[in-house]
Amino acid sequence: MLRLSLLCAIVAVTVAANSHEILRTQWEAFKTTHKKSYESHMEELLRFKIFTENSLIIAKHNAKYAKGLVSYKLGMNQFGDLLAHEFAKIFNGYRGQRTSRGSTFMPPANVNDSSLPSTVDWRKKGAVTPVKDQGQCGSCWAFSATGSLEGQHFLKDGELVSLSEQNLVDCSQSFGNNGCEGGLMDNAFKYIKANDGIDAEESYPYEAMDDKCRFKKEDVGATDTGFVDIEGGSEDDLKKAVATVGPISVAIDAGHSSFQLYSEGVYDEPECSSEELDHGVLAVGYGVKDGKKYWLVKNSWGGSWGDNGYILMSRDKNNQCGIASAASYPLV
Repeated sequence: MLRLSLLCAIVAVTVAANSHEILRTQWEAFKTTHKKSYESHMEELLRFKIFTENSLIIAKHNAKYAKGLVSYKLGMNQFGDLLAHEFAKIFNGYRGQRTSRGSTFMPPANVNDSSLPSTVDWRKKGAVTPVKDQGQCGSCWAFSATGSLEGQHFLKDGELVSLSEQNLVDCSQSFGNNGCEGGLMDNAFKYIKANDGIDAEESYPYEAMDDKCRFKKEDVGATDTGFVDIEGGSEDDLKKAVATVGPISVAIDAGHSSFQLYSEGVYDEPECSSEELDHGVLAVGYGVKDGKKYWLVKNSWGGSWGDNGYILMSRDKNNQCGIASAASYPLV
């Protein structure tokens, strides 16, 4: 009996040592892949501990996915060395209570649910620019706003122009935005209207930091004449807008490790709030996958996050994550 207990202890120690070695190897690969460096040895020890904890979260969740208990997978990405709350503080920059409303969305009279397509993907129509990366700047609101205006400009003029988020970060403070400290898509639309345009990204490239305003009228890539707010909380109206108008700016609750580490599948997070919104993204379509309704959402964390920069978010599940709580689009 003693011999058996000793053998079990040796096996346990060996397994633990092997697991630690595997994690160390994965950690070194993580640092290389994502070009990570830390200010001190203590800082790296902390980040390795968080990486280890996130690796465990991923493994446990994906074991449930393999059994069909959850509808989405998690995966290690560039944010794997961050705690959920510090991640949200850095990257989730939606700051919003609407101080003034735009026009109210009125669905076309001849449109009802049965007449809408079962699947919409504006990428296939050419109305969506490639996935962008906001970096360590809370400028998600700017990327959401430009994404919707890029789509509207394309649908009106047939030209897809990548617009300057940096222009919004640097120049729209007087309209209630705070650059890398956060902002609101509707405020961006108001600035663009009052400013008679927003520069193209090519002439005013992104820096992921607050800088002085350098807008040039001759470099304008698009403008708007106002904006439309979709009825708060109505996924039916959001669906009609996505189907008939184009890509729509939306705000969501993205402050969960499940969102931070999302990889693929239909995201379904019961802890998501429909009111505590902290992140601006772009709804570019909708559909059904394996019997589960989803919104096709473009993020601004680069192509290595999620499903090539996108996420499928649960649709018609009581406005989960607030996807329909603060939706809007610009008029062109």
